[in-house]
Amino acid sequence: MSSDKPYRPNVGIALFNSFGRVLIGHRIKDDGPEIVLPGLEWQMPQGGIDAGEDPRQAVMRELWEETGAVSADYLGETDWMTYEFPAYDGPASHRLAKFRGQRQKWFALRFTGRDEEIDPLTPRNGQPAEFDQWRWERLDRVADLVVPFRRDVYRAVAIRFAEFAG
Repeated sequence: MSSDKPYRPNVGIALFNSFGRVLIGHRIKDDGPEIVLPGLEWQMPQGGIDAGEDPRQAVMRELWEETGAVSADYLGETDWMTYEFPAYDGPASHRLAKFRGQRQKWFALRFTGRDEEIDPLTPRNGQPAEFDQWRWERLDRVADLVVPFRRDVYRAVAIRFAEFAG
């Protein structure tokens, strides 16, 4: 990746249920530079921060857009972290092609709703569904389920939010 490209501002979401498990989604498809590898299609919800948007507003919007969930209480957040996208030779017009990777602030949220509230298949805000399945998983296992270029961030998130995990 070209180091002159900026990082995309992004929020990540560790949504904990009452048993201390986090919500993970199974990605439907590759998305340009965010390549998905066979067997490593799972991740926690995440998404871009719109221009002028506060990260705490972005995290609730992204949670709703990607999962349908709105019943969540704030628990904590990380400092900013970055990861690089793998080499990408696709179209320069792809919305992520102008970025070298993502600059993320992760939020820990406690899910206060019922599982029936979670519906990742319904498109919201004109955004296509990103996940075709979801489940609750142990936070310390999630890094092994994601693509390698995200693992260091996921391990740091697991350490930072270990107090909320069951």
